Parts: sequence; structure tokens; C-alpha cells
Amino acid sequence: MSNIKEAFRNGKAFIPFVTCGDPDLETTGRIVREMVKNGADLVELGIPFSDPTAEGPVIQAANIRALSGNITTDKVFDFVRELRRDIHVPLAFMTYANVVFSYGTERFVSTCAEIGVDGIILPDVPFEEKEEFAPVCRKYGVDLISLIAPTSEARIERIAKSAEGFLYIVSSLGVTGVRSEIKTDIGAIVDTVRKYTDIPCAVGFGISTPEQAKKMAAVSDGVIVGSAIVKQIGEHGREAAAVVGGYVRSMKDAVREA
Repeated sequence: MSNIKEAFRNGKAFIPFVTCGDPDLETTGRIVREMVKNGADLVELGIPFSDPTAEGPVIQAANIRALSGNITTDKVFDFVRELRRDIHVPLAFMTYANVVFSYGTERFVSTCAEIGVDGIILPDVPFEEKEEFAPVCRKYGVDLISLIAPTSEARIERIAKSAEGFLYIVSSLGVTGVRSEIKTDIGAIVDTVRKYTDIPCAVGFGISTPEQAKKMAAVSDGVIVGSAIVKQIGEHGREAAAVVGGYVRSMKDAVREA
């Protein structure tokens, strides 16, 4: 059993995302520590990949920057080992099936368990193919986190009943990126999920402002923000930690008010 439930124990969760190694791992470490200091309840760590199909231009660019700095999966694992000396909130990797396959699924998942990674999100693995990874994840107590999209209506029951950790509710169709407006009826999706499970539901894709965060948190258990943070890192580089920390604080405050 992972520690992910701890992220939702004290009310609505704020879950920021960062691409590991953008612009370098030392900066990523400072950013994660600022995120946690300013209220992050769980942190999503992106393992860079050359073809991140779920990502928009902002996170794609971050992947390219990280890979250009020779970031590897092993370096990310070592980074998390170091991070775990003083960071105790739940951590989840966001990456792609090929990263896990090429490393070796059992080797990858067992290393996650060893270093204190609580969950894995693989956005390019459809629900129907999750059993390629799920048994190994269960063996090592690492949650394989499922996604529900606005087009998932006919599959929500099956996805919800087998969900682990938390359910990642995708707010909008398409790739990640800041959106001026979120039109999906998130409340209706969460209400449907609630018929089948009491697992926490966190909403991601397109959320960037405190107003959006408050609105999404009001109808769910938590809010996930990636592109807005990665954009700040792209703009401020090695000086990004303080900026991101202030942003996370404003978003966590908004989530608390929901």
C-alpha cells in the first residue's frame, strides 16, 4: 500500500508537476523543496522522454531541455534517493510506457519501491492495456494511477473499480497546456466515479490560475498543475525555485478555500 492517500488526508490536495532535470537536477531539487514548503501535498515528477505524446509545447520543450542535459532514468532515480532524505510527501512519476519497458518493467517498479516513489502515471497506456504493468506494480506496492478523460463515460465504472492511489481526471481533450476556460463538467464525472469507488479524484490538464484551481477543487478532491509551473521554470531557469514556490502557495491557498 502506497502513501498516496496521505496527500488527501487533510482536505483538498494540491499536486504540482515538474520535469526532472529542467534545467538541471540541482534546480529541480530546489523547486521540489519550495513546492513542499509552500503546501504541495504530492509531487509529480516527470521522467524526460523524447516523444511525450500527452504533452503540449511547454512540457515538450522541458523534456528536450532535460534530455539535452543528458538526464537519464538512472540519474532521476539517484535524484529521488537524495530528495527522500528530507522530502516526505508522496511522490509519483509521470512518464511513458517506453521509458518503463526499455528500463525493464520489474527493475523500474522495484526501484520505485526502493527509493520511495509511491505511484506511476503512464498517460499513453490505455485502461485496456494496464495489466501489462499492474501486476508488477501491485507486487511492489506502487500504485498505477489511472486516468479518466471527458470521453471515458462508457468505461468509468471499470476504471474506477480498479483504480489505485487516486484517479487522474483529465479536464480537457487534447494535450497538456494552459487553458483560459475549462468547459468539461468535472462534477458530473466525479459523481459517476463516486458510484463505484471512494478513491480520491484529482483534476489536471489546463489549470493555471487560483480561480480555476478553486473551481476544480470544489467538485473534486484535488488539483494537478503542470504546464503553468513548467512555463515559469522555462522563463526563470536556475532562479525559478522562489517563483514556483510563491505560485504553489497561491494555488494551495485557493484549493483550501474550495
